[in-house]
Amino acid sequence: MNKPPKIGVGVIGTGRIGKLHIQHLSQNIPDAELIAICSLDTETAQTLTEQFNIPQITSDYPTLLSNSQIDAVIVASSTDTHVEICQAAAEAGKHIFCEKPIALDLKQIDETLTIVEKAEVKFQVGFNRRFDTNFMRVREAVTSGEIGEPHILRITSRDPAPPPIEYVKLSGGIFLDMTIHDFDMARYLIDDEVVEVYAVGDVRVDPKIGEAGDIDTAVITLRFQNGVLATIDNSREAIYGYDQRVEVFGSKGMVVAGNPLTNTVTFSGSEGSSAASPLYFFVERYKEAYLSELHAFIRCIKENTQPPVTGIDGRAPIVMGYAALKSLRGNRPVLLSEIL
Repeated sequence: MNKPPKIGVGVIGTGRIGKLHIQHLSQNIPDAELIAICSLDTETAQTLTEQFNIPQITSDYPTLLSNSQIDAVIVASSTDTHVEICQAAAEAGKHIFCEKPIALDLKQIDETLTIVEKAEVKFQVGFNRRFDTNFMRVREAVTSGEIGEPHILRITSRDPAPPPIEYVKLSGGIFLDMTIHDFDMARYLIDDEVVEVYAVGDVRVDPKIGEAGDIDTAVITLRFQNGVLATIDNSREAIYGYDQRVEVFGSKGMVVAGNPLTNTVTFSGSEGSSAASPLYFFVERYKEAYLSELHAFIRCIKENTQPPVTGIDGRAPIVMGYAALKSLRGNRPVLLSEIL
């Protein structure tokens, strides 16, 4: 009996996330075959090629896209290249997994989604937190009615250390770089659309972030179409580790997802008790989620189903990010209809 063919995949970008995808595709996804990688960092690409026995290496993404063995591409390059590469990939007939954000410009996103739709290729956006088993369980408790009618959502998202200032300058700001994950998580957990955003923020961690025109601490309030109220709090620095928690309160109860810890040991002594810290950063925290989202992408290609995170899902948090920015600058609630 013949085995079903594997999905040939090319990875564009060999940064931190690109490397993780390359590892997963090479070792952990039996239905996929990593055919080629593309990177401007030739030294890193060569090392990865030798480590994972990758057939093709190139610094030119059109060369990768011209490879007939490649059915799908993972776009893990810098944000400013996503639109160009995704559009070229769609026109080449390749299915696309694009790391967030698709772009920081809504017109470019819309243009890209139009090209993707016309090409009739799969397009999945890399919001990996949707594939975390803890958050999936919270969503199940909400959508199944287990907690009754949802009333309040609370999301805490704090990084262990601020990013380099040069990164901040090119990131699009905290709402489009960091909070974008929380905006997506809010839509995912409540399974409804946000209609209004109100944001306040300040520079409480690093003055250089303020000098770069951004903030590092924020609280955002959301109002959903179905009446649910939500708060998101962000900080660029939590000295105890990567802090990622959610809570949904409803008419029949409450569901909470806390932080996975580096170990489950609690020490108790004469001065009290102590436990381990949260995992340090997102690669450790969401390693399994990154694997699960790639499994889902390959599966949607093989089964010809809709990707679990669509281009529309990728666009919505960008709209929310611009609404938050407008709210911060204007010190008022902003309707998403003002941005759309």
